[in-house]
Amino acid sequence: MQVCVFVGLPESIIAAACSRSGQRVLHVDSRSYYGGNWASFSFSGLLSWLKEYQENNDVVTENSMWQEQILENEEAIPLSSKDKTIQHVEVFCYASQDLHKDVEEAGALQKNHASVTSAQSAEAAEAAETSCLPTAVEPLSMGSCEIPAEQSQCPGPESSPEVNDAEATGKKENSDAKSSTEEPSENVPKVQDNTETPKKNRITYSQIIKEGRRFNIDLVSKLLYSRGLLIDLLIKSNVSRYAEFKNITRILAFREGTVEQVPCSRADVFNSKQLTMVEKRMLMKFLTFCVEYEEHPDEYRAYEGTTFSEYLKTQKLTPNLQYFVLHSIAMTSETTSCTVDGLKATKKFLQCLGRYGNTPFLFPLYGQGELPQCFCRMCAVFGGIYCLRHSVQCLVVDKESRKCKAVIDQFGQRIISKHFIIEDSYLSENTCSRVQYRQISRAVLITDGSVLKTDADQQVSILTVPAEEPGSFAVRVIELCSSTMTCMKGTYLVHLTCMSSKTAREDLERVVQKLFTPYTEIEAENEQVEKPRLLWALYFNMRDSSDISRDCYNDLPSNVYVCSGPDSGLGNDNAVKQAETLFQQICPNEDFCPAPPNPEDIVLDGDSSQQEVPESSVTPETNSETPKESTVLGNPEEPSE
Repeated sequence: MQVCVFVGLPESIIAAACSRSGQRVLHVDSRSYYGGNWASFSFSGLLSWLKEYQENNDVVTENSMWQEQILENEEAIPLSSKDKTIQHVEVFCYASQDLHKDVEEAGALQKNHASVTSAQSAEAAEAAETSCLPTAVEPLSMGSCEIPAEQSQCPGPESSPEVNDAEATGKKENSDAKSSTEEPSENVPKVQDNTETPKKNRITYSQIIKEGRRFNIDLVSKLLYSRGLLIDLLIKSNVSRYAEFKNITRILAFREGTVEQVPCSRADVFNSKQLTMVEKRMLMKFLTFCVEYEEHPDEYRAYEGTTFSEYLKTQKLTPNLQYFVLHSIAMTSETTSCTVDGLKATKKFLQCLGRYGNTPFLFPLYGQGELPQCFCRMCAVFGGIYCLRHSVQCLVVDKESRKCKAVIDQFGQRIISKHFIIEDSYLSENTCSRVQYRQISRAVLITDGSVLKTDADQQVSILTVPAEEPGSFAVRVIELCSSTMTCMKGTYLVHLTCMSSKTAREDLERVVQKLFTPYTEIEAENEQVEKPRLLWALYFNMRDSSDISRDCYNDLPSNVYVCSGPDSGLGNDNAVKQAETLFQQICPNEDFCPAPPNPEDIVLDGDSSQQEVPESSVTPETNSETPKESTVLGNPEEPSE
């Protein structure tokens, strides 16, 4: 084995790139699903993940089998047996607690050991109201899929790439034999379209459990810039064939307690009724300057030492326009972002407009968890081997060369490799004793309506709520509708993200209260409720290990490469940069994720009739990029209906 890889989006990209360049790749993961903290879950899958999180924190298991495998000329670097990247998990259920013993997830595999009595169901309802994780998660797991070692993964989009990856035709592939026991995912859009929409005022917890497979809940909330590094990589490598995308339809702003839509494209600006004609001219003039700001340094050089917010006040912009530019276009901090960073962010936003729609952003159908699985599929196509539910105990280091020569798994077996790519969460406390981590506060909400109601109910929106207090951070809100294949009809899936100053609930609950009202039976009878109702909520903190120097880790061998988990940024550029940098260290002078050859250009051994194919007949990569861009990513609105 030449490359041994562990979990995550950057690691999946590296694995695909190495496999594509001819390296032998083994992808090992102690979890039962792909993607690590980049994964997506169905509702029942998320409950199983919460239960697993609780059990891993309550039980400490030690396996000393690996110690017997260390030779005299070797030393071991133990790996962490517990995932400590998730903290302060709190679950709240506001929907009607009408659980019944016969309620189960539609399409789920039958499992006798997962049956729950009606008494346990009653306990689940009471526990969800108290929102205490240790008591709420265990009874609520009645709708979850526990995963025996001999069976395939839970049905639903949180399982393997064979189930998750969406073709450009809107269909799902099931190339793995294990997938034959599961309901094909290609039926999901059809079933969803035929499902009777729940009554707006009568959405219950039982309905959420029953329609759990309609949910695809991301652990990390991000969007794809239409001209970002990840989109370019998906097109270049042809990995985009495994996924579908939907355009973000609205950029929203939160001002004086109300939510309003922000005009950002030229058409939106001139059609906007929020802006006067004078404001429209001001905004267009300023945005035109931002696209070309590098060519006019004299215009901003005197303000390089000030914040972008202060710089905007010096321009001919009304307070209304300043707010829109700062919080909804540049999406930068009012107190910490400098002028150059603000101009750079505004330019990036504007450059991404118009490529696939009126906003700069795309979202992958079935959730962000599709992305690592797409690259896992590419790796497997070129010979990569995947082994889930397989933990690794330690790294084996040669004392003389100070290089890692192998890892020892849970069975005491050695896995020998030349290079090892590890996600930060696998490293022990001793290895990370000098590392200072940041935290990300996350909330996932299920609601019965949009934060901004319009005639069209299938809207995908991004909203930034500015920080109110010193030391706190702006909150990014991404609202997904059912056409993104992430929630059932009649509901919205809402993600909130910010840098942590306290626990996730303390950081985000105030914003949740501004935008939503908790569901109650009394309000269910009132048709005049102004805010959308909150049906279910999850809060948790996630470790942000980005921007940590390799020198901060203790005694890492030179052939062990560390990738960070998700960062707090909106896009995925950091993950792609990490992957490309580490790939070039492993495979110098190799092309990073080139496009696969066309089938007609492949020359088989012994086929003399094709061995003299002229070089000019091979389609250049630059020529194949345009049709891939237009067919796979060019019309993201098609899957929405």
